[in-house]
Amino acid sequence: MAWFILARLAFIGAVAASAFMLRPLGADPLVNVAFGVGLAALSVAFEWQLRHTAVTHMLGAFLGGAVGLLLAKGISAALFWIDHGDQRVVFLHSFILLVFPYIGVVLGGRKGEWLEPARLMTLFRAAGPERHYKILDTSVIIDGRIADLCDTGFIDGAMVIPQFVLKELQMVADSSDSMKRNRGRRGLDILQKIQKMSGIEVVISDIDFPDVKEVDLKLIELARTLPGKIVTNDFNLNKVAQLRGVSVLNINELANALKPVVLPGEIMKVFILKEGKEYNQGVAYLDDGTMVVVDNARKMISKTIDIVVTSVLQTTAGKMIFGRYLEPSGSQAPAPRSAQSLAQAAVTPSPIVAKSPDR
Repeated sequence: MAWFILARLAFIGAVAASAFMLRPLGADPLVNVAFGVGLAALSVAFEWQLRHTAVTHMLGAFLGGAVGLLLAKGISAALFWIDHGDQRVVFLHSFILLVFPYIGVVLGGRKGEWLEPARLMTLFRAAGPERHYKILDTSVIIDGRIADLCDTGFIDGAMVIPQFVLKELQMVADSSDSMKRNRGRRGLDILQKIQKMSGIEVVISDIDFPDVKEVDLKLIELARTLPGKIVTNDFNLNKVAQLRGVSVLNINELANALKPVVLPGEIMKVFILKEGKEYNQGVAYLDDGTMVVVDNARKMISKTIDIVVTSVLQTTAGKMIFGRYLEPSGSQAPAPRSAQSLAQAAVTPSPIVAKSPDR
């Protein structure tokens, strides 16, 4: 970093010395030196603003400006027959020389990502169906289920992994917290597993948005640029992307959609794992993680029982099933006696059994 500072100071000194010797603003040396220092400082400030700009965008701006300048010169040369003594004609030539390079610089800077090698190769390929990009989020990489989906062949197109997502994943893997560190390393292992799969194209994208600080917002901007769909299991990112008009593939929504349909009245077999919040309730879980709340099953903890489904509740977090334990007919508890039978038993004298005297 020190040599950057020395280079900037040397540049400012060289411009100031040039202004002192050439005297562009007259004979006063202080005014010329101040002018040179100010001009050099503006140049350094402009260079400082460009420090986070991608090389492809700067190259695109340079090429666009050069093309605009050549076009402006060509138009000016084609108008040789116009009276150049007219001030309106002189202004028209000046406007042409300014507007075309400006348009070239702006458009070239905005479309600089097309100078990336991956984008340039698409220009020379035969026309075919449009590529479908799937942009992976950090959370869905750590989750790991995306690898299983790719293995089954249900996910097509190119898997795009941005550099800023890899950087965030590496920061998680290097965390001092052991749990975060294990999650980050698991995410890196998942990426290696996807790269080794046959038929899956993995693209590491260098496109970045320095003005955007949050990774979620960068993913949305990248999905707009490619264009593509974001693959995630983050609920908040899903909502923000939908508000901004970006398509999202949510792994959790897919898992909920693939859960088996259960209707009230069906009989199912579950393993009671723990007791519920309400009185005499038991809680079980299906293989896909669906929670099953069973009435009258508290005494059947750690046992597999048959239940009848009473209702199904769909929530934002998933699906919940409510059921009732079907007790075997032989183990039914005796029915409670009515109040009338109890009163009759109270007034009816009990039979007296006479005992024979001992002999």
